[in-house]
Amino acid sequence: MRSRVERLAIAALAAMLAVPATAAAPDDAPAARYGSYQATGRASWYGHELAGRRTATGRRFNPDDVMIAHRSLPLDSMVEVTDVDTGRTIVARVGDRGPGRADRVADLSLGAARLLGTNRRAVANIRLRALKAGSDNPGLILAGASAALPVARPIKLDAAGTYRVQIASFTSQARAQALARRFDAGTQHVGRVWRVERGALDANSAKALRDAAAQAGYDDARVLHQD
Repeated sequence: MRSRVERLAIAALAAMLAVPATAAAPDDAPAARYGSYQATGRASWYGHELAGRRTATGRRFNPDDVMIAHRSLPLDSMVEVTDVDTGRTIVARVGDRGPGRADRVADLSLGAARLLGTNRRAVANIRLRALKAGSDNPGLILAGASAALPVARPIKLDAAGTYRVQIASFTSQARAQALARRFDAGTQHVGRVWRVERGALDANSAKALRDAAAQAGYDDARVLHQD
């Protein structure tokens, strides 16, 4: 007959085996699997107050670099960063370790926050997707490359000209349509994104719409010639 101590030990072992293993948190994913990493959470940004400090890569921090700090993704790997609230997406480099706060999924550099359009907010809701070299569009695997197609440089407005305003670009059709209704504009599906545009405007109307979009937080709004 087993002793009471033996019976207790067996019961404890059985209880341990009956408990399912706890899945690792996304930030604890092994570096070897980084190409399949995805996570959603909150992110803040940091800038000139840390300029010149050494990062985990050994390089000095430049606030204008397009990079993020992450706890486990390989340093110098690339990650797609999406602002969940606007749908705007950029690609940034993992350049440091962090964030220090448990309720943050990443920290953004000022350069990344500006490009993503979150620099006017202390905290943003973001989605991260690690980019495994060779498995994604190589044209996007560049620090700061945007998922939105590039727009033309600012143009000189002519009082006799006709113009259109490209207000913003989104990966989400629903968000593009919501913004289009707000500005009485239309949407156009181009590649991976939905563009919000309003056309057939004179110079003054185009400038006023561009300024209104910028004041609403869409700093990349552009006035273009009407095709």
